[in-house]
Amino acid sequence: MTTPGTTPEEIVAALTLEQKAGLTSGADFWTTKDVPGVPSIMLTDGPHGVRKQDAASDHLGLAGSVPATCFPPAVALGSSFDAELLVRVGVALGEEARAESVGVLLGPGINIKRSPLCGRNFEYLSEDPLLSGVLGAALVNGLQSQGVGGSLKHFAANNQETDRMRVSADIDERPLREIYLRGFQRVVQDAQPWTVMCSYNRINGVYASQDPWLLTSVLRNEWGFKGLVVSDWGAVVDRVASLSAGLDLEMPSSSGRTDAELVAAVKAGTLDEAVLNTAAARVAELVAKAVAGADPCTSYDVEGHNTLAREAAAASIVLLKNDGVLPLAVDAKVAVIGHIAQNPRYQGAGSSQINPTKLENALAEIRALTGTEIPFAAGYGEDGASTAGQKAEAVSAASAAETVLLFLGVPASQESEGFDRADIELPAAQLELLDAVLAANPRTVVILSNGGVVRLSAFAGRVPAIVEGWLLGQAGGGAIAQVLYGAVNPSGRLAETIPVRLQDTAAYGNFPGEHGHVRYGEGLLVGYRWYDARDIDVSFPFGHGLSYTTFEYSDASAVTDDAGITVTLTLTNSGGRDGAEVVQVYTGLAGSAVSRAPRELKGFAKVHLAAGASQKVQLRVRREDLAYWDTRVSAWTVESGSYTVEVGASSRDIRASLAVGVAGEPIRVPLSVNSSIGEVMAHPVAGPIIAAAMGSGSNAGLMSDPSVMNMLASAPIGRMMGFPGSGVEPEQLEQLLAAANAG
Repeated sequence: MTTPGTTPEEIVAALTLEQKAGLTSGADFWTTKDVPGVPSIMLTDGPHGVRKQDAASDHLGLAGSVPATCFPPAVALGSSFDAELLVRVGVALGEEARAESVGVLLGPGINIKRSPLCGRNFEYLSEDPLLSGVLGAALVNGLQSQGVGGSLKHFAANNQETDRMRVSADIDERPLREIYLRGFQRVVQDAQPWTVMCSYNRINGVYASQDPWLLTSVLRNEWGFKGLVVSDWGAVVDRVASLSAGLDLEMPSSSGRTDAELVAAVKAGTLDEAVLNTAAARVAELVAKAVAGADPCTSYDVEGHNTLAREAAAASIVLLKNDGVLPLAVDAKVAVIGHIAQNPRYQGAGSSQINPTKLENALAEIRALTGTEIPFAAGYGEDGASTAGQKAEAVSAASAAETVLLFLGVPASQESEGFDRADIELPAAQLELLDAVLAANPRTVVILSNGGVVRLSAFAGRVPAIVEGWLLGQAGGGAIAQVLYGAVNPSGRLAETIPVRLQDTAAYGNFPGEHGHVRYGEGLLVGYRWYDARDIDVSFPFGHGLSYTTFEYSDASAVTDDAGITVTLTLTNSGGRDGAEVVQVYTGLAGSAVSRAPRELKGFAKVHLAAGASQKVQLRVRREDLAYWDTRVSAWTVESGSYTVEVGASSRDIRASLAVGVAGEPIRVPLSVNSSIGEVMAHPVAGPIIAAAMGSGSNAGLMSDPSVMNMLASAPIGRMMGFPGSGVEPEQLEQLLAAANAG
């Protein structure tokens, strides 16, 4: 990246104080500053396409951008459960970014879908940290293989849009580590993104942009992040505090105002110039990478990328229900109903809006695939509302058809970056239209377009088939047609649970908070973890998705070694069509010393099999993924025990259950006078001595009574040892505890 004498540190050493400060903030909305030895580079919005604005700049998707392939947003890609596919999507994104002279593409977003109401859920992958982490790493690896940097966002706990620039996400230590940070850790350690973007919000009262624990202690010191931390656009509250905490680049430009604050702080001695030098060197290093990867002569295959976008969309469609009506025969007498069949919702609103190179709609693609002028009725308008005339036209079309393809969805005005959804309902007019169409023709297939889950319990039992189409990008229309007619066998799986009702969701009552705080009161029990732990019925579980063929699981086994668990099974496509199955591995530990969900996803693989074929499938569960965050010692800990390893087609479709013994790690929790009697008695050194001392006092008889000891087990030993007749003096206890800790 550099030549002798031009390392980032040497370049920075030659700059003035003002130039160094300037290098750590943007030149304008999308570019970094040009200083001697460090040219300017462009960062631009993703994550599912290149949103390079060609004129006016803004961060809300209002100004136009150059044409680029609009790949399926994360809400769809998460349901593909296909890391190899996401690597290829990342490669394509990198090719397009390089062709537009973009150095860093701002994505992927991997925040956890804590509540289905989050307005930006369309831009995030899953409610599960392992799935988010694996797929996020795949996207970053693909993108950065093309010499374009990724920007892992939004770090961290950006799980709502309400008051997003100020709200404090108040999260206990274990869920913060195990749920909300774990996916980020996976991507950092498996893919080393060039940049990590901090979030707007506060975490336990501290702004993410100026949190040294988050940006330095965890991200760099624990996880080994080597890249640059960039602010979300406008996330910096205090520039000096942010730089000191580990934030290297403020975006966008502050027109020199905050640069002057850094200069003043260095001159006043309140900011060590070495800290500024480190941040400036990281910017110089990022620029060097981007310049090395730049290729102004590069072009990309527009049609080839559209084909990949259609493949990704088809792989992400989830067949939720099918009573045999699908796939359709090409000559089936069909009517298509629904405004969005002709005018698709294919991406979310806000900063990720892409100007697509082309745009397919399902109606045109169905007509092209069948070679028939399929009857169509809009049924409702752009806003989801329906007139009497539109409803009557739809009922007439439904009555004349053998099968109705009814397209329903959430209007763009109801889900976007910047605000949260009010509910998880489809528009009332669309539900009324559904009732009318069903009355005219019970053979009605519902095809959904939505950025976040919608309640299906009102009609799921009354329709023969439901296709979850999410937001599928520019080629989603062709993908839907292919799946409906069986040209592509559906293989998407739910990356988030579809609840029976909003009131059943884990964050209900704790979302979106009040007075600047939101309490993550559900703790570890997010998504399917919550429904399983509470034994709550769901409409469709995490990991669920149907196929036009069937798969059989056999010969499942699991063995452990120092690196984790290896799960092996034979998967057979026992049906009559080629297809793909997502094999999922969950683990649980009954009788754990700490609270846990009944099962947690620890591995998955998408397996493509020809009809009648069998394949041996092997999945690895990393040992570190079995660990929980031990708050006593602030470290990851693998607990000893007999783990249940479940192999299934969803979190509630378990095909095999195995038991494997896992050897844990010895944890030595330092003893103190505040340690409980039970904890001290269990200590191999202190326990016997304390027992002997207590047994010699005047209360020896009481201390030998199991019921008394059971009662006293949770009492702090420092308080009890001072009692008359305890047999242990406070000074003796202090010496004993110190000796036990030293041993």
